[in-house]
Amino acid sequence: MPEKLLNKRNYIIAHTVFWLFSITFLSIIFYLNSEIFSVSLIGKAAISNIGFAASVYINLYLLIPRFLKQKNYIFYIFWLIVLISASSVFVQFIIVYPLRNILHVSSQFSGFNANTHSAFFFATLVYVGISSFFKFIKDWISMQDLNYKLAKIEQQKLEAELNTLKSQLNPHFLFNSLNNIYSLALIKSDKVPGLILKLSDLMRHIIYESREKYIALEKEIEFVDNFIALQRIRTSEKTKIEYHKNGEVPSARIAPLLFEPFIDNAFKHGLPGTGKNDFIRINFDFNNTEKLIFTIENNYSDAEKWNNKHSGIGVRNVKQRLSLLYKEEDYLLKIDHTNYIYSVILELKLMH
Repeated sequence: MPEKLLNKRNYIIAHTVFWLFSITFLSIIFYLNSEIFSVSLIGKAAISNIGFAASVYINLYLLIPRFLKQKNYIFYIFWLIVLISASSVFVQFIIVYPLRNILHVSSQFSGFNANTHSAFFFATLVYVGISSFFKFIKDWISMQDLNYKLAKIEQQKLEAELNTLKSQLNPHFLFNSLNNIYSLALIKSDKVPGLILKLSDLMRHIIYESREKYIALEKEIEFVDNFIALQRIRTSEKTKIEYHKNGEVPSARIAPLLFEPFIDNAFKHGLPGTGKNDFIRINFDFNNTEKLIFTIENNYSDAEKWNNKHSGIGVRNVKQRLSLLYKEEDYLLKIDHTNYIYSVILELKLMH
């Protein structure tokens, strides 16, 4: 049976059982008052429940959706009072009064009576209040279930996007690093064995440690240290490379591989290669224990004009990962390339 039909069937069964219980309960109340059991007691209980049911369902399916959920509280209260009053009058004049002889209704039910009306009004109000309470509970549970499902879907989407972004980054990094070592291997440099070990450490960081959404900041900075050392091998000795870390690296967590694309771009796509006043400046500021400030600058030639075709993938990757893993107010990324200088400033709130 389809889930929708099953839920509808269970809904009908539950409501039927409730009203049968209500008729039984009210019959017992009437019996305790009269101390004489008769079919008329069940009839009076059933008739009374017709008025209760009318108020309950009109309130649930008309007044609450149209007024209460729309925050029209005054109209809701007004029409609720009218509904309950009309239901009480309906039970007395339309049902009880014409059938008083058939059901052997006592004289107190034979016409309009203020006490009887008050009793029906209060009883109807109790039924409406109880049914409204259970509806609010049901709606709240449904909303929590919906929020849980949406959160689960969003989490799955986030993990899929992060895996896609990392799969784009890892081959890109490996390709560049192998190219650098290959260039040294061609000239049979003694630096090759040590650089291969550094590359091994870097790849271990990417393959194993960076699988997590957040890793220790100390490990990420160690990765940057090795990465810069690896990149220096493809840079002219005339190029001025400045790398500073201000303050102690705090004990905090950070999303992995946020700095690598910018550093890689500076070394690979930025420097003109003429050796004339070429520079790369990389700086980490840890003086504020609540956030870090990463800055990088490099010059580029007029012909280069910072080729977005090459640098765009890494930058877009970082932007996407920042937006997925951090709140908008927890980071600030500024990128500028004017006067033949490309600069990046990343301010990032640290997670302790």
